[in-house]
This record gives sequence, C-alpha cells and structure tokens, in this order.
Amino acid sequence: MVKEQIIARGVEDKKVIKAMLDIPRHLFVPKEFEKEAYEDYPLPIGFNQTISQPYMVAVMTEYLELKEEDVVLEIGTGSGYQSAILAYLAKKVYTIEREEKLLERAKKILEKLGFDNIKYKCGDGSKGWIDYAPYDKIIVTAAAPKIPEPLIEQLKNNGIIVIPVGSRWIQELVVAKKDEKGNLKIEEKFECAFVPLIGEYGFKNGE
Repeated sequence: MVKEQIIARGVEDKKVIKAMLDIPRHLFVPKEFEKEAYEDYPLPIGFNQTISQPYMVAVMTEYLELKEEDVVLEIGTGSGYQSAILAYLAKKVYTIEREEKLLERAKKILEKLGFDNIKYKCGDGSKGWIDYAPYDKIIVTAAAPKIPEPLIEQLKNNGIIVIPVGSRWIQELVVAKKDEKGNLKIEEKFECAFVPLIGEYGFKNGE
C-alpha cells in the first residue's frame, strides 16, 4: 500500500510514510472489509460514511506539515484511522464526529492501540471546538461548500487548514494557510470526492 499507492504518487514526508507503515489500517474497517483495507479506494464504515482512500489520508496529512508540538483539530472522526495518523505525528488531537456510534467505535480502537493524546467530541464539526482553540492545524475529512468561518477563526496565525471545498458530489482539495496578520492564502490542489459535512456551516440535511 505505502510503496505503490503513496510513495509512488509523490508523498515524500518520511514521518507521514512511517505513520502509514506503523498503523494497522485493517483494524479501522468493518470485519467484512478487512481484506480490502489496504486497497486503493475508500470503504464504507456505516452511517453513510467512509474510511478515506490511503493516498488521500497520506497526502492530506502531508499538506498539514505537522510538527511534534502541534495541536490539531480534526473534523470528522469517522473510522478513527486519520485520527491515529494525526495522533502519531502531533502533540494533541481534538476530534469531532456527529455520529455518536461511529465516535464510540473509533475511540475504542484508538484507546486499544494506546493513543492517549486524543480528545473526543460528538457534535457539529462545522462549528469547530472553541474550548481548545486556537489550533496549529485543522483537517476536515468531509466536503463543505466553503471553509467554515468558525474554523478560520479557530486557526492560529501561521496555521494550516486542509479541507475539500465544493458541491456535495465533487470538490477541490484546498490547503489554506493563515499568515502572521491573520490573512488566509488559499491553494487548490486537485479534484476529490468526499461525503458532505453536515452542519450549521456545512451542508444542511436534505440539501
């Protein structure tokens, strides 16, 4: 998986590559999909959610430019696999998931693997998590019509947010960097397709 899907496509960050090698992806997928866990596509995890394609996890993590001392906000815990990669590389991870049962399942897996630097919340991720803001880095693993304003506000100056932005069906992966004065520089990387971010600053149910 790492050699053919990640390194071959240009992911170079050695720390990200090591995290992808060390964390067992099959533990984060439903039993019936374990044999497909390392294949080059997303997999269903229930509640109309998916575990992202391995390459997507790696490239989004690389775009965050994570440092050991970073405090990260993750929107969309999902399977918990991306959370594990973040927690492996950063000081602290705050992760939000709107589906309580998904969050509980992810938390059990992550705690069993020994991750003690993750804090969990069930709620509307589009509003962020003001209690622990500001964050060095923010990653959103669901599609939004635009970057939610609360997330921009909760990002530190010189921080980075990685998020898919567009319609419910197709998006551009966006890397937004906040400069020292708080201005946001937005760069579109490539086309992608994520499940929608449902919430006050995302898509509304039925929209």
